[in-house]
Amino acid sequence: MTRPQPDIHLTRHRSLALAPIRLACLLWPLLMAPGASAQAPPAYNCDGTPSHRQFDFWLGYWQVTDKPGTTVYGENRISKRDKGCVLLEEYASVQSFTGTSINYYNPADKLWHQHWVDNGTSIIHTAGGLKGESMVMEGTIYYLAQQRSAPFRARWTPLQDGRVQQFFEEQDGTGQWNTWFDGYYQRLDPPVSTDTSR
Repeated sequence: MTRPQPDIHLTRHRSLALAPIRLACLLWPLLMAPGASAQAPPAYNCDGTPSHRQFDFWLGYWQVTDKPGTTVYGENRISKRDKGCVLLEEYASVQSFTGTSINYYNPADKLWHQHWVDNGTSIIHTAGGLKGESMVMEGTIYYLAQQRSAPFRARWTPLQDGRVQQFFEEQDGTGQWNTWFDGYYQRLDPPVSTDTSR
């Protein structure tokens, strides 16, 4: 019995019909890869933008004291993260009180923002900007244990002797502003350099 010969035209037709399927199988992993459908936008150069550097005077590793420098409250480290887009505050008092804040400039509203959280006392959200040589922000403080909030404002001022004054106020129920904290930052080492690796 003679073995039938394949139909050359039919074989070629089937090969052409399957070609798009084979191509799709080859391209599918590439099409599904992250960023394949759209080119990633270029990174914004925070550290090269003057507005993002307005708070640079706060960078460093500091001892925080009262005005005369006789009473030590604690130590605070302020460093740049995420290629200069964030200032990270890491505070530790001499009485085991700790807190952390992130600080950033938002080009959308042209304001600086601070979000502070500590180890169980309060959450503070403020926003503002430079007024003269001072960084001035206003917002609210929320007390975790009391479950209450109050208007809050903050001011950081570089002083001629190289220190930085940090002055916080809280508004009471009568509308009176009262001093919440008045601290003076004395450098313990040279300013912390920008960390662009994170």
